[in-house]
Amino acid sequence: MSEPLIDVRGLRFHYDDGTQALDGVDFRLWPGETVALLGANGSGKTTFVLHLNGLLAGEGEVRVCGVPVQKKTLADVRRRVGLLFQDPDEQLFMPTVIEDVAFGPLNLGLSAEQAEKRALGALTQVGATAAAGRAPYHLSAGEKRRVALAGVLAMEPEILVLDEPTTYLDPPGQRDLVRCLRGLPQAKILVTHDTLFAAALATRAVFFDKGRIVAEGAVREIVERFSWTPGAGTKPAG
Repeated sequence: MSEPLIDVRGLRFHYDDGTQALDGVDFRLWPGETVALLGANGSGKTTFVLHLNGLLAGEGEVRVCGVPVQKKTLADVRRRVGLLFQDPDEQLFMPTVIEDVAFGPLNLGLSAEQAEKRALGALTQVGATAAAGRAPYHLSAGEKRRVALAGVLAMEPEILVLDEPTTYLDPPGQRDLVRCLRGLPQAKILVTHDTLFAAALATRAVFFDKGRIVAEGAVREIVERFSWTPGAGTKPAG
């Protein structure tokens, strides 16, 4: 069997106030997979994915494409893991869309011409080339999501991590996003409360509760097995 793209063993993390957000998480992402992370608000999902490119650092071992996530490896890890935040406005800050999408490649050392070419390619992947010259703040929620994703894709990551990607999207926007993500070759991790979105894309689901992964399997199996209310504990459906 091939090596996992992400290999996490015994990950623990406490916030400064003493809250234990992760309590011994083991997780692997394999090439070609799309894995949905399900669970209530506060169960540890977002805290977990922020460890995958070194935005947080806890106890345990996190490896990305065989590389241990450490301070000295962060530049390499962050090229491999593309993280799409829940709010696209956190990733859109340049005067025009094309400048926004080209920002990352420029910081990799590409020339302006190379960065623009890569940015246009990424916008084509997400179906947003018509927005290239527009100001990001003039875009709809769905357009912002696509442009933010293009900014991630322009870095040519091996893994995509998407935190609540359907937030602010109406049903047509959600369907467009599903079609877009299906066409991308990268392995993906989806943090989501949207079980229909998860079922449309994910090959596997894991369920977080109180900082631990308490179950994994097919999306439908996990959804049927567990019921939860955001912010509350987890109970098997019965």
